[in-house]
Amino acid sequence: MIGFSSFSTTRETGLAAQACIEKIQTFAHQANEGLSSPLYTMIDIADRLERDPKTARNIWVVRSNQQPGAEAAHTRISAWPLRFSPQARSSEKPLLYLTSAATSAELCAQSNESDQRGIFCNDIETVSCAWPKGAHPWVPLWLAANPQCLPYDPASGAEARAIAIAALQSLYVDGSNGFYYMALHDQPNDFIGPISDLGASQAPKGMYKVSEMETGVEQPKVRLLGAGLALRAVISAARMLRDDWGVASELWSCPSYTRLARDADSAQRWNRVHPGMPQRSSHLRECLNEENSPVIAVTGYAQHVVDPIGAHITAHFVALGADSTASLPAEPTSGRTIDKRWIVTLALRALAQEDKIPQEYVEQAMRRYLLQ
Repeated sequence: MIGFSSFSTTRETGLAAQACIEKIQTFAHQANEGLSSPLYTMIDIADRLERDPKTARNIWVVRSNQQPGAEAAHTRISAWPLRFSPQARSSEKPLLYLTSAATSAELCAQSNESDQRGIFCNDIETVSCAWPKGAHPWVPLWLAANPQCLPYDPASGAEARAIAIAALQSLYVDGSNGFYYMALHDQPNDFIGPISDLGASQAPKGMYKVSEMETGVEQPKVRLLGAGLALRAVISAARMLRDDWGVASELWSCPSYTRLARDADSAQRWNRVHPGMPQRSSHLRECLNEENSPVIAVTGYAQHVVDPIGAHITAHFVALGADSTASLPAEPTSGRTIDKRWIVTLALRALAQEDKIPQEYVEQAMRRYLLQ
């Protein structure tokens, strides 16, 4: 039986990653970049890195996805051959793996063949399927339970780019263990707009504030969180809350609920065993625990992806996933998705439970939006 050693991280590994980072940053502010989808952005990054002679030797690109260019003769369709290459094993290079994996078994095999290393970009959400986000229900469970994996669900191309740069820095410059994972949709970013420098720095941490929708007067407020394409429904719900009910909203994009929960768990454990030391905080607590407005957190996966952050939020917390409500025939889609009417109604219910709006608002919303 042939044994395989792990890839060796060397000084050349860090230099290769830095060259890729600098290349990505040079075209980060193109005119159309702000409107790009996560999928287009990552394919564009892969193409540019692979075709530029200055970076082609500094990156391994694997394409086993279903998008155009996946069968190009010059690209790899598996990371497994790298394990047989003495040159590859002697000095690790950044690995960008473009895949269309619908099951956790496929992702497990692909991550194993690459030694649990790399940046994995999964476009399965673009394929019509009855499962939420095109992935088997075990996929988000596997991602959240795998300590080697940092999973992300970027809403925009700018978020995907920021996460890719952070992954290159963390894995190949700083030498962190594990791999990054991104679920990529192909819808243009016409609902967020360009990302700020602060947003780009905070997106890899799991969340950043997008905007606020004020009513112009002192009114009840909720905080709405969304990940990936579900953020589109969250923003639409914020407009409905403002226009139909006079409720203000604070909007947050959350590319990784899992990272937020892990970091908050880690801080909590440290504080528990070091009671006499200055207490550690977490990015989640710093973002959300300064006020008590209800928090509605939305994901295109099942609700269990969001639930873990609730233990670290002091305000009224509501988690909403693709399995949280009954499907509504008025808005047919492929697979179960998040409906903006439910986001509005659950936000109103949270406010009513705190006596910030009349309970009849909730009943009116159920009738108005045909949710009964």
